[in-house]
Amino acid sequence: MNRRIFLSKSAIATLSFLTISPRSDSSSLKPIRIIMGGYSPSSTSFSLSLKLIGDRLNKKMPNKLNIKYAFNVLNLGYSGGYTKQLVEDGALDISYSSVTVGGGPELELSSLPFLFPSNEAARESMDGPLGISITKQLEKNPNLKVLGFFENGFRHISNSIKPIRAPEDMKNLKIRILAGKFPNMIFTLLGAKPIVLTLTDSLSGIKAGTVEAQENPFSNTVTYDIHKYHRYHTNTGHLYFSRAIFAHKPSFDLWPEEIQQEIILAVKDAVTYQRKLRDQEEIDAQNIITKLGGEITYLSKNEKKAFIDVSKEIYNNLKNEYSAELLKLVNL
Repeated sequence: MNRRIFLSKSAIATLSFLTISPRSDSSSLKPIRIIMGGYSPSSTSFSLSLKLIGDRLNKKMPNKLNIKYAFNVLNLGYSGGYTKQLVEDGALDISYSSVTVGGGPELELSSLPFLFPSNEAARESMDGPLGISITKQLEKNPNLKVLGFFENGFRHISNSIKPIRAPEDMKNLKIRILAGKFPNMIFTLLGAKPIVLTLTDSLSGIKAGTVEAQENPFSNTVTYDIHKYHRYHTNTGHLYFSRAIFAHKPSFDLWPEEIQQEIILAVKDAVTYQRKLRDQEEIDAQNIITKLGGEITYLSKNEKKAFIDVSKEIYNNLKNEYSAELLKLVNL
């Protein structure tokens, strides 16, 4: 049996998802089953926000839905980035995933280093024309409907070797990065050795000591216990990423319009809720890191400028590669 099919079926069976209630038969009098999942523990902003969606739906439409959760598919043997595939396959009805490829040039441009000066600026872009354009690209996949964007946030560097305070400190450092043109370019320009690994593989490498460095929001670093292996952290804020919220479009289209509209409204509330939780998670994570003996280097304005200056080589070539219309989406 194909491994993907086996894992999808075994995951559902393990969580007792194979109940008598239908997945998407809107004509049935039985509750419609909706399976929501992700790749983080139940206590994180992502999982709590999925729960908020489910709670709202149950409150608005009692007895009409049978909502199930698979908050952390890592526990089922999947990699974090596989949730998008689970939605495509229909094993999950709603989930989220960091998406760095497949969203067209708009998504590519959103991963430019040091693009956004603040969370507020990034959120405004993802809620506006940039997010709308990325959504259109992602929805070219007939099995996906984009409901919104959770915030992954600004990424910072952690490593097991030494404090990072200047670009030259990055030289020859083997660092796990997400797939993408610009993430690879910035770390190559910094002199590091970027490698693209799934979350699962990167965690194994970090524990084994073969992956010296990684980049993530502080809260992700703590969520996945990376801070237990990496002593040194630097608040570079070099990239900002979102996590797209996907629905399985064939199922979504079969649900009654009432359910569709309530899901859209619930996700909108959940995005606002998740971002507020995320702000606090970042503060809490830094406290957890330092209490465990970790060192966080907070760059001064001039120190951060040195990193930003390295990225100028990337920006200098953009007008030769992207249209003015596309660059306008990211305020360039």
